[in-house]
Amino acid sequence: MEEATKEFLKRYMETVSPSGFEEEAAKAWREEAEKFADRTWVDLHGNSFALVNEGGSPRVMLAGHTDEIGLMISYIDDHGFLYFRGIGGWDPQILPGQRVWIVTGAGRLTGVIGRKPIHLLEEEERKKVVKLEDLWIDIGAQDKKEAEELVKIGDPAVLAYGFEEMRNGLAASRGFDDKSGAFVVLEAARLLAQLNPKAEIYAVATVQEEVGLRGARTSAFGINPKVGIAVDVGFATDTPAMDKEKRKVGEAKMGKGPIIARGPNINGKLFGLLVETAEDKKIPYQLEGAPRGTGTDANAIQLTRAGVATGLVSIPNRYMHSPCELVNLEDMENIYKLLAYAVAQIDDKMDFIPGANT
Repeated sequence: MEEATKEFLKRYMETVSPSGFEEEAAKAWREEAEKFADRTWVDLHGNSFALVNEGGSPRVMLAGHTDEIGLMISYIDDHGFLYFRGIGGWDPQILPGQRVWIVTGAGRLTGVIGRKPIHLLEEEERKKVVKLEDLWIDIGAQDKKEAEELVKIGDPAVLAYGFEEMRNGLAASRGFDDKSGAFVVLEAARLLAQLNPKAEIYAVATVQEEVGLRGARTSAFGINPKVGIAVDVGFATDTPAMDKEKRKVGEAKMGKGPIIARGPNINGKLFGLLVETAEDKKIPYQLEGAPRGTGTDANAIQLTRAGVATGLVSIPNRYMHSPCELVNLEDMENIYKLLAYAVAQIDDKMDFIPGANT
């Protein structure tokens, strides 16, 4: 991955974008897209678009969601401590002792998530699973009045982690689920702008995936694409204690390439195009069996209007929905190359109707 590309990824990952509050990340994504796209815009829902080869045909949508899981301030007690609810799916066990960034009207405010020290927990308390309502955020306020001057009910927060490169091509960050996917579709569109595609390509950084695939549904309805490919993260099963999980979700390893999904949510001919392109371009890939609708933007895209020929390509990801998600940068590069080379072949003559001409 080129240094300029990596620098954008780092800058993008360090934005804050919990579901419903994606503006900071969306702005950074559009500013980068403006360097190559025919035009960019944002819709009423907050979805960001970058259009390549305007006027081409058919319409192809590439989607990665720019939102991440987060927290929302729901109550301030008399002593100035903040209580919160989750935005998206959390494992509460990872929250005690974490620093957070609260997004306020005056900018980011640092706080820490508090809990009774282990020394003071009763034996029964130690055995219990931590619940969100048992935790609070401490911003150092003296009382409720001071806290309310700084924070408002409904302010969002994220865990205070940024992007950091590691060994062997790995990188750690909060929010790779799924700003890494939105990054990939932008880079695929950038490459497509150089490949003279026939199709009209809409790269979309969708919003509110973590709370119900909402942005993919509204953006796909507006675009009305013939073909749509979602890019999300998938479970890497190459860590300890994942042997049982391999039997449930299949095997996927870091650094072994894109995870290409196959199943009812996926158009069989589009799946074939992705696999054939990977083999032709010598791009390593892994397969995922998805026997029902996936919990990704691909599900919403497929069911838009009269239906869309849909694909799903996933980035292997360790420690999903934690503040230290890991991805492999080479995997990401291989995915945006795969998408670009596959989409560059799509024209109006390509038939995606299942069973037709077979």
